[in-house]
Amino acid sequence: MSLALAPEPVATDLSAAAARLEAALAAMGSVLVTLSGGVDSSVVASFAARVLGERAAAFTATSASLTAEEQEGARAIAAAIGVRHFVEASHEIERPGYQANAGDRCLHCKRELYLLAEQVAAREGFAWVADGTVLDDLTEHRPGLAAAAERRVRHPLVEAGINKQTVRALARSEGLPVWDKPAMPCLGSRVAVGTRVTLARLRRVGELEAFLRGVGLSGFRVRVHEVEGTDWARIELPVEQLSQLVAADVRGSVVERAVSLGFSRVTVDLAGYRRGSVSTVPAS
Repeated sequence: MSLALAPEPVATDLSAAAARLEAALAAMGSVLVTLSGGVDSSVVASFAARVLGERAAAFTATSASLTAEEQEGARAIAAAIGVRHFVEASHEIERPGYQANAGDRCLHCKRELYLLAEQVAAREGFAWVADGTVLDDLTEHRPGLAAAAERRVRHPLVEAGINKQTVRALARSEGLPVWDKPAMPCLGSRVAVGTRVTLARLRRVGELEAFLRGVGLSGFRVRVHEVEGTDWARIELPVEQLSQLVAADVRGSVVERAVSLGFSRVTVDLAGYRRGSVSTVPAS
């Protein structure tokens, strides 16, 4: 990953933030960090490993909602950090609330994650489970935070007063290769609210997104909507890439691949990629 666009952190502010995070982790005594492979949880795992040594470890739950690339990314970052890494399969897709996708899907997913993490922590003798929640998350719609509260999951970055901008600067200062990695929510987040989350839909959207990456697109989402009993794919991507997507050779191959995966229609959202738009329902 290129360092060319990295912000230059203010050394004193960054040092103070790092010291606060180290203190928060040291006070825990021992901790199991839920590691997704993203920036936030990677920073927590890295600091925990340095501060607590063998009294820190990472935990990743794997399921159909996490792409193979993300699963491998979590393993790679744990290896780069040098932290013990526990990996277990999760089964949130079997939870009725997760399947129903009524706007609180993340709550049911996180309940599965934190239950598994708590079991591993108890088995391995860790006093706490911690995650990568940052200050900014507290101001957003995050149903998963309720699941964290139910399981007494700690938020070291919040305790240290660290936001998204600072955590990326910390990741860079730690030499973590994910410092500039874009947010990558689970595949369940691609399914429109009110449309059931199924294993087939998760696989369908995952394979189409992999295909789009293969033709050179980036920073996009494939949104899945059920319309009149069929699945539509709505592609959101940065507006500067629209011309690349609709070029005759690319457009035709994308449509062919989408249809082969079971989508009845493929649309392109001219508004471009934006967070949280999965609740938008296309007109039939």
